[in-house]
Amino acid sequence: MIKKKTRIVIIGAGAVGSTTAYTLLLRNRVDELVLIDANHKKAVGDALDMNHGMPFLGGAKLWAGTYEDCREADIIVITAGAAQRDGETRVDLLKRNVAIFDSIMTEVMKYNSHGILLIASNPVDVMTYFSWRKSEWPVKRIIGSGTLLDSARFRYLIGDKLDIDPRSVHGHIVGEHGDSELPLWSLANVAGAELQISEEDKEEIFTNTRDAAYQIISAKGATFYAIALALDRICTAILRDEGAVLNVSTLLTDYHGISDVFMGVPCIVDHHGVREVLNIQMTEEEEVLLQRSANKLKSLIESIS
Repeated sequence: MIKKKTRIVIIGAGAVGSTTAYTLLLRNRVDELVLIDANHKKAVGDALDMNHGMPFLGGAKLWAGTYEDCREADIIVITAGAAQRDGETRVDLLKRNVAIFDSIMTEVMKYNSHGILLIASNPVDVMTYFSWRKSEWPVKRIIGSGTLLDSARFRYLIGDKLDIDPRSVHGHIVGEHGDSELPLWSLANVAGAELQISEEDKEEIFTNTRDAAYQIISAKGATFYAIALALDRICTAILRDEGAVLNVSTLLTDYHGISDVFMGVPCIVDHHGVREVLNIQMTEEEEVLLQRSANKLKSLIESIS
């Protein structure tokens, strides 16, 4: 029996989309990789550039395609949308990106009803909610990149402060991927040991975590390397059926009193998508901040309903 080839389609060949494709290619994650962009010429150029490296990599087939190529896709990654401008918050992007997503989802739904949608476009929690409502697919198959990148930034900064490999640091940023996100200091640890970090350093670490995108955009115009690695991590958990715990954006139902909103929280991710939302413990103060973050997102959702 011939095994079906795995396929990932990336919609949006901008900085994030093309870097994600390159990351997936370098790590040999998939048999077929398709780039789709409103600027088809740009997608063709990216595909040609990467294909010229195939003698050093081998294996995958990559091309610039059309929405019809979504038909055989296991995962459809959406990175398309208006770019975040210097000084612009993620939520300022909302109205511009909803119109773009409405068109994208209409095309995707013509050809695919079985795959997993992975959303990275900002504001990601609201765009993921919109995609779920538009597609009417099972919620487990609609995933936002959520606070996975924020949590990685958080772990990196803690590790940097303590001079410890960030892979050995356990910590979570939850809530909105944006200004109302919050750190779960009550759960942060190194190998189960309580962190030896002052309150002043904690404040600095969280501020640099929350504001990282603004710092990077101000310095070079866009963020794309780390988010590409985060998207690669989610795709790998899906394709390998890992059951990995990742802080992705999913629909919450009575989660610490929160319902009917997509936010980043620890979830078990496997080949079905989000298999389970982990109901982790948090302090009363953290719970209040999480509810505040949810209320902010709900007000944004209401503005596009």
